Amino acid sequence: MTNKIVISIDAMGGENAPAKCIEGVALFIKKNKSNDFIIQLHGEEENIISELKKNNIYKHDQIEIFKASSVVSDEDTPLTAIKNSKDSSMWNAIEAQTKKNADISLSAGNTGVMLVISRMILKMIDSVKKPALAALWPNEKGFNVVLDLGANVECDENNLVEFAEMGAALFKSIFPNEEPKTALLNIGSEEMKGTETLKKAFQKLDIVSQKNIFKFNGYIEPNKITYGESNVIVTDGFTGNISLKTAEGTAKFITDNLKKYLLSSWLSKFSLIFSYFSLKKFKERLDPRRFNGAIFLGLNGPVVKSHGATDSLGFYYSIDLCYKIVRGDLMKKIKANLNE
Repeated sequence: MTNKIVISIDAMGGENAPAKCIEGVALFIKKNKSNDFIIQLHGEEENIISELKKNNIYKHDQIEIFKASSVVSDEDTPLTAIKNSKDSSMWNAIEAQTKKNADISLSAGNTGVMLVISRMILKMIDSVKKPALAALWPNEKGFNVVLDLGANVECDENNLVEFAEMGAALFKSIFPNEEPKTALLNIGSEEMKGTETLKKAFQKLDIVSQKNIFKFNGYIEPNKITYGESNVIVTDGFTGNISLKTAEGTAKFITDNLKKYLLSSWLSKFSLIFSYFSLKKFKERLDPRRFNGAIFLGLNGPVVKSHGATDSLGFYYSIDLCYKIVRGDLMKKIKANLNE
């Protein structure tokens, strides 16, 4: 790692790019007053420069621009990515970790293609059999790290143990003053419940936790994820992806209906005057932009996937996540945990 944190960004990925990406960069520079980072922007040079000028950060001494010849689209498949994505903004942003001293890569582009490219360029950590997709979820005490969220439909007990070790490292790198407390997602908290894979993973995690790299809290039921008693939630990609989409749908249902009924009559509208600040805090707490950014774990370098439909504020939070991950020395922590 260089003296400065180098964040390599695919400026062309996702909806409304590069505008939202550059606006997110401008917001990050405004909020982060330190001089310890460099932002590398990969994509269509003229468009990037135009957006930088709009945001008054053109020729900023913490920004570097790298021209790319193409852009990965949402319609591209992993197969076409292997054939056609070289010298794309996404490819170059990830390859920057091996060729331009970047510490981490970020894109809001095609998830499947991004995972394939990341594995091709960065390769897997030798001892890790499968990558995991991790993300932050809010809980009553702060945030959870939840993984896997869709990279692997099927996992064995050894994969789940690796996920726990990598998830604990990720949590510690983002929240250095907190203890990782790991739990396996299951249909019940009793030891006799669940699949054979979960039971075997339970036994192994109980042993691994004695190395003091994390506290193991056993099983956790889905309705207790938000309690905060455990902050690293481990599951396979099939279950994790269903849980993620269920949580997103439920949050949207609650906020949409709350808004609907609060505006349904003049009396309810009048009551908003007295509850405005409480409702504002409620909205901010559930705002998905605040925890935008999923992390590919298990590779020889960290890669963050921003939600493609997020806005500039959401993209800012994904840049800030990248900064925290590198500052927290994630890769060193992952390898230390795996070595245990």
